[in-house]
Amino acid sequence: MSEGVRTSLSISHDVDRSAEPLVRLERLPDGAFAEVEAVVDGDAESLIVYRDGDHVRAWLNICPHAGRRLDWAPGQFLKSKDGHLVCAAHGASFELTGGECVAGPCRGESLRAIGVTVRDGAVWLGD
Repeated sequence: MSEGVRTSLSISHDVDRSAEPLVRLERLPDGAFAEVEAVVDGDAESLIVYRDGDHVRAWLNICPHAGRRLDWAPGQFLKSKDGHLVCAAHGASFELTGGECVAGPCRGESLRAIGVTVRDGAVWLGD
């Protein structure tokens, strides 16, 4: 299990994205997850943000198996001993490079990736 950071933002493609970062790197330790909220394609969405050293990846917080959130409590995610993100509802395991399900009921499917970039010590929506 990894401690998460939960933030609430409303970021839209129609708004200047330079106004607010999704999360500051100082609040996202290496190997940790954060749950953040952002507007993606016009809809408010929960995102999973994962830090791997200087690289950060993000996905919609939706398991492809049943459309449920992956966190067991808001902003709290399970990480297996093999280093996979585990869906709290049905145990699907997702590798953290591309979000592909490697075990469980949705094997072969993937989490929906959301483009993020790291700059100025923070994670920002978009490439």
